[in-house]
Amino acid sequence: MSYADKIFIENCRTILDEGISNEGTVIRPRWQDGTPAYSIKKFGLVNRYDLSKEFPLLTLRPINWKAALREILWIWQKKSNIIAELGSKIWDQWEMPDGTIGKAYGYQLGQKHIYPEGEFDQVDRILWELKHTPSSRRMLTSLFNFADLHQMALYPCAWSMTFNVEGDKLNAILNQRSQDMLAANNWNVVQYSALVMMFAQVTGFKPGEFIHVIADAHIYDRHIELVEKVISRPAFTAPVFKIDPAIKDFYDFTIDSFEVENYQHGDKIGAFPIAE
Repeated sequence: MSYADKIFIENCRTILDEGISNEGTVIRPRWQDGTPAYSIKKFGLVNRYDLSKEFPLLTLRPINWKAALREILWIWQKKSNIIAELGSKIWDQWEMPDGTIGKAYGYQLGQKHIYPEGEFDQVDRILWELKHTPSSRRMLTSLFNFADLHQMALYPCAWSMTFNVEGDKLNAILNQRSQDMLAANNWNVVQYSALVMMFAQVTGFKPGEFIHVIADAHIYDRHIELVEKVISRPAFTAPVFKIDPAIKDFYDFTIDSFEVENYQHGDKIGAFPIAE
């Protein structure tokens, strides 16, 4: 069993056994048929992944890791909010009339700000600090811009990254305000673990620890039976995740820069509804 499987099972078991249902309360999420999308939640889950030991890719079911990495490159490298530039349909249900997701995610990372050292957007500022002031305690990004929330198709879920260097290792914390455990948990873990590894490689560090802080970790009512089935499955050992070592510039990464070897996993679980 991979460590990612162990953590996922523990998280889901905690939510199902100890979580609180919001059924009967006033909620925003809806299923596509208009029915309220109630959930069971647990507040404040914290998971730690040592990237020097194992890449946290779930084996209980197959994760489309290439699609996950395409999205993280779309947000952090392209700094895009244009759905047509993503190359997948995962944002289609939130598409706005102009073909974007509004002033969200990549849009926020691409906004430039003035610093004593010059003008940077949020991504380039982190890369600059890792190269020039790696002992800084100010290396963080934020997508939760209150002034622009009303112009976002969806408030950012994974909204803040904090980077920190210990010795020769780069660590990071992802703060997430909300997470659909079945649809998005390992998807986000894969994305941001890979991001830490990319940043480490291009700034001369080794991958360290990825810490995932989830405020509202929930399982939707229509997912409960499926989650129970998934976490009762046999799991496999972690696959090997490789990044092209020749790449030294963050903006040179493409989806072909990554490789996963020996990825054994359970069967696909088929289509399941996503709350809006």
